[in-house]
Order: sequence, then structure tokens, then C-alpha cells
Amino acid sequence: MLTAIVGRPNVGKSTLFNRLTETRKAIVDPTAGTTRDRQYGKVEWNGTEFSIVDTGGWVVNSEDVFESEINRQVELAIEQADVILFVVDAMNGTTDLDDHVAEILRKSRKPVVLVANKVDSNDWLYNVPEFYSLGLGDPFPVSAVNGYGTGDLLDQIVKDLPQDKDEKAEELAEIPKFAIVGRPNAGKSSLINAFIGEDRHIVTDIAGTTRDSIYTRYDKFGFDFYLVDTAGIRKKNKVNEDIEYYSVIRSIRAIEASDVCILMIDATRGIETQDVNIFSLIQRNKKGLVVVVNKWDLVENKSQAAIKTFENAIRERFAPFVDFPIIFASALTKQRIYKVLETAVEVYKNRQRTISTSELNRVLPEDIAAYPPPSNKGKYIKIKYITMLKGAQVPTFIFFCNLPQWIKEPYRRYLENKIREHWDFYGTPIQLFFRDKS
Repeated sequence: MLTAIVGRPNVGKSTLFNRLTETRKAIVDPTAGTTRDRQYGKVEWNGTEFSIVDTGGWVVNSEDVFESEINRQVELAIEQADVILFVVDAMNGTTDLDDHVAEILRKSRKPVVLVANKVDSNDWLYNVPEFYSLGLGDPFPVSAVNGYGTGDLLDQIVKDLPQDKDEKAEELAEIPKFAIVGRPNAGKSSLINAFIGEDRHIVTDIAGTTRDSIYTRYDKFGFDFYLVDTAGIRKKNKVNEDIEYYSVIRSIRAIEASDVCILMIDATRGIETQDVNIFSLIQRNKKGLVVVVNKWDLVENKSQAAIKTFENAIRERFAPFVDFPIIFASALTKQRIYKVLETAVEVYKNRQRTISTSELNRVLPEDIAAYPPPSNKGKYIKIKYITMLKGAQVPTFIFFCNLPQWIKEPYRRYLENKIREHWDFYGTPIQLFFRDKS
């Protein structure tokens, strides 16, 4: 489920994003002629988790160009988001640009939450009724700076998010789902066409040809799973959006709907920032991963040394998570494409793997004894026993110890590495939690 933040520059969209996600991290995506931040995150509120994207404010030289760029962002948000947060400035009141964006939002069928930001003190509450003129319902007064009103805002967002309880969703839940993701023109739809043996998906040279998430059932050669892609036909005169931003929004959709992500990398272009951005989305959503270096048929140097160099470069950019398969393939010539499917199935099985409590407590204590947790202020951490959480989204291990708050990140990584040494969790993230057991 995706929520998008839209609005003109300097209304506090990024500050609101940071407040809702409880982070200040941002993905920077520089584009010629303009500088902007692209931010993607996860929000959890009262047991509901959803993705959120900040559309950012753009600095331009003329009013005409400015409105054109803002319209693009609003159109993208309307098209892909389940809920739209329209942020306005309570200190400055409505502007012509606010009216223009509001007109577009009123014509959409998407839930719109009007957010009157910068109510940093009670004095600014008197300005909030002005925004009723936008025709988008009750404005929610908030202060992204100090957090005022954000609880009520989150309640409304959760209320407006779709409740997916239909029979199709239950059917999909029973069958593995593999998402094909990657930057524009990496060969995503070509790979699916190669899998299913027909041009069911539109494949063109226009970046961003595919859009809405769809499912393709694959039940050949003993396999049975869904391929998740974002597909749809686009007219050439419509292909003028910020394709990097658009590709990430599409990737959010496909990633959230999947169990394992097949991340396509263009062998002729190498690893780019956008590949790392999409990998970060996969990590945040805790999905399994198979990296496919596509268009390998176009690479002249296919020596083992060249392959090793490419693999090392990928793992270096994606660190610290490096325990995932990398396959060099070609969707065009169908080279190793079925190896991609076999590997995705293996990663899915690893994701479902469970280790008994007795086995965990037979094997891991030896590793803990060989390298115990560092002491803190003269006190020693003693891990009593370990268990694996049943029914978790990803493999999750619970370590019961006397001082869980003193377990630091280096020791977490040590324990994760030992778990991966003993059991096959290749391609899937795992979670470690430490709980008090004095």
C-alpha cells in the first residue's frame, strides 16, 4: 500500500516525511537541470504498515515550467498511490498553485487527505479554515516540526488505505510471487516474455512502458508461481515524466506484492544509483533477492575474471547484505533464464525454512562460547537460549539474554553470519531480536 506526499515547494513535505517515517534518511537522485531529493520509506501505525513517497519540491526558472513539473508529480501520485497527502502551508495560506493542484486532485477517484502543515503554535490554527476553499474536505492541522496532529493524520491515512480481503488476495497468498524489478529498459518485460513464451507484456524501447502491477501465473516445467510485473500500454506523447522517479514508484508496487524480487541490472551500463535505490526498497520490505545481470550477450569480455569483477562490484554496492545469488543472463537469447526461475524458487524455499529450537540451541552456543558478547561496564551478557519465530514474514530468530540492550551491531552481524554458515538462507534477509531473560 502506497501513500504519496504532494504539494508545492517549501510547504514541509520532506519534514513531514521524516516525521512519519521517524527517520532523516533520503535517497538523492540528481537529474540534469534540477536538483531534488527522492525519499521512500515505511510507516507503521497501530499494526498497519505502508510505504510512503515524498515527491519533493522543484526549483525552476519560470512559472509555466514550474506548474508543468508539479503537474507531472501530482499525476504520478494520483496514478500509483492508494492515498494522497496534499500538503499546504498554514502560515502562508492558499496560493494559485495550491488551487491548481487541488483541481486535479478533485477529479481523481483517490482518497486525498488535506494536510495544513506548519501549525507550530495555536496562533496558526485560525488560518486553517481557509483551506476549505480547496474543496477537499476537512484540513488536518499538523506541525511536521514538533509532531502536533500527526497521530490524527495517521489514523485518517490508515482508515483510507484499501482493505484487501477479497478471494483473489487469499488465492495469491497461497502461491509464491516473484517480482521483476529494475531501472527503465533493464529488460524486465522481455524477461517475462521469455519465461512465458509469448509477448503478453508490452515491450518497447521507451523507458517506463510498464505501469500497474499485474500477476502472470507460471505453471510450466514443474513450476507454479506468479510473476509480478507492472504492465500497461503507454502512448509516446505521454512518455515525458521523470522516469527515474516513476520506476521507483512502480518498483514499490511490485516489491510489496512479492515474496522474492528478481532485480534486473543492465550489463552494458553497469551498476547505477537507481539499482542501489531499488535494492534498498527490497531490503526495507524484507524480500528475498535474486540479482540478474541482463544483456550479457552484448558484453564482449565474458571471462571468469570479468564475471568475478562484476559480482564483487555488485556486492560492494549492496553491502552489508551480500548473501544473495547473481546470475548472468540474456532475456533476448534466453541464456540462463530458467536458471533464474530455479534460483528464485530456491530463495523462496530458504525464506520458508524453519530451524527447530533444539537444533538452534545445540549448534549456536558453541559459536557464542567461542566469541562471547563483549562486556559492558564490567557486566557480562549471557545468552540463555535461542528460538525461531513461527509464521514471521522473514526468518526471525529470538535470542533470550540478561542484557539485550547491550548487544551491538557488530555482534548482531557475527551471529547472523554464523546462522548463515550453519543453515541455508541464501538470498533472503533474516532478522535477529534480543529479549530479556534474566
